[in-house]
Amino acid sequence: MSEHSDISYPEHGNASCAQVEDHSFWFKHRNECISALVSRFAQGSHFADVGGGNGFVARRLQDDGHDVVLVEPGPDGARMAQARGIHRVVCGTLSDAAPELGPLDAVGAFDVVEHIEDDAAFVGQIAASLSAGGYFFSTVPAHTWMWSGADDEAGHFRRYTSDNYASLLAPHFDVKFISYFFGALVLPILAFRSIPYRFGIRPKTTEAKASREHGTDNGLSSRALTLLLQPEVHRIATLKPQAFGSSLIVAAQKRSG
Repeated sequence: MSEHSDISYPEHGNASCAQVEDHSFWFKHRNECISALVSRFAQGSHFADVGGGNGFVARRLQDDGHDVVLVEPGPDGARMAQARGIHRVVCGTLSDAAPELGPLDAVGAFDVVEHIEDDAAFVGQIAASLSAGGYFFSTVPAHTWMWSGADDEAGHFRRYTSDNYASLLAPHFDVKFISYFFGALVLPILAFRSIPYRFGIRPKTTEAKASREHGTDNGLSSRALTLLLQPEVHRIATLKPQAFGSSLIVAAQKRSG
């Protein structure tokens, strides 16, 4: 598989994320949920964050005590990850990095799989990079009926359900935990993105619009959403799946043999 030809991601995607992620309620909540789940299954692990962008997740996992290597094919993202203080950064794909990394305890791909055209082959590569019993952690956008212009702009090939994502992992992994999250965002996304999209209303995302949607000003709406979303962190930490949300979060263990 040639990962470069099968990746769909905006040329300046990492730079756009860098403008909002440090102050975004969305990125902060996703980090809290990822940290809670990884801590349940892979404490202090040799962990590769594949397609890790600017290192926002990798820095959190590094601070949590994991031996993290960030694998990022985009030069801008790799440079920003180094500036963020990630100890090990590989500018390349998982195929490029695999010989150097050796068998891994855990791999993360956070909002990455939906950008890969041949997602089954990519999941197979993840499995091949893991040691026996290693863990794969991932987040992906949920539900085709939530598709909008934001998915087009982001370069998504698909959104997933818990059933079809578990089926994607099944040839290589036993799914230990799968849950929807970002439940409070389902109705706003439908109202302001998905339904207008179906009626042909497809405004382009500007820097100002992205900043508003991510609540970088820490205004009333972003503080309210943060409070509404907070219980999800406890649910994930205690492995209690949620049936409703705009994204999925998953922990899967490599099957032996």
